[in-house]
Amino acid sequence: MDAPCTFTFIGTGTSQGVPVIACPCPVCQSTNPLDHRLRSSGWLRSAQTSLVFDTGPDFRQQMLRARVQTLDAVVFTHSHKDHVAGLDDVRAFNFLQRRDMPIYGTSETLAHLRREFYYIFEHASYPGVPRLELHEIDPDKPFRVGEYELTPIPVWHGKMPVLGFRIGDFAYITDAKVIPAASRERLKGVKVLVLNALRQESHHSHLTLAEALDLAQELGVEQAWFTHISHLMGLHAEVQAGLPPGMNLAYDGLSLSLSG
Repeated sequence: MDAPCTFTFIGTGTSQGVPVIACPCPVCQSTNPLDHRLRSSGWLRSAQTSLVFDTGPDFRQQMLRARVQTLDAVVFTHSHKDHVAGLDDVRAFNFLQRRDMPIYGTSETLAHLRREFYYIFEHASYPGVPRLELHEIDPDKPFRVGEYELTPIPVWHGKMPVLGFRIGDFAYITDAKVIPAASRERLKGVKVLVLNALRQESHHSHLTLAEALDLAQELGVEQAWFTHISHLMGLHAEVQAGLPPGMNLAYDGLSLSLSG
């Protein structure tokens, strides 16, 4: 990352989003906009390059809300529904930019997209079908998207392999429970870390808030921003008030200024 850029949290919620449908809990009934969370996604942009991590069910709404005008690529962390369901809406960028959309994912993720969105590949000549350009990520090799060099950070989401990514001294990791030792090595020197923290109680495939805090402090990052947050975490203002300096709950619309 050679030039200043901005990372925006365009979604910080878990698979159900917050509020959860028909839930009467204090978080879901909160009028504080910081407690309203679309499904997790992030937008990284500079003057030259614009990319998003994942296209969840709220992708269209996120693009409109953040006023994204150009998109150079989509980088997928994994194939779960809350991270891929909105892929069809990249066709708006196909039309505006008059080119195919570069899509980056592991072989397993790309195979899932071919199944989930079979019509894109089986009826590619049909008017209005998204036009995609697939690029396979090798989890052990950095790759480039425009001016950015992305280093994959393999993690485990229960029994499912998921990728986080490091760009310069910034890293983005979602849907993680176990960060292997080799991946922790790749995170050494990161200053700004985005990390999932689902809730405060134990979960089989996501880090808890305490586990995420421990990892961020172990890595010695200057700032940690926790995402993929459930309504079971508690009210944003109350949880944030109990966090140590430099440790923060992210929220939808938050933008971080990053430097090379």
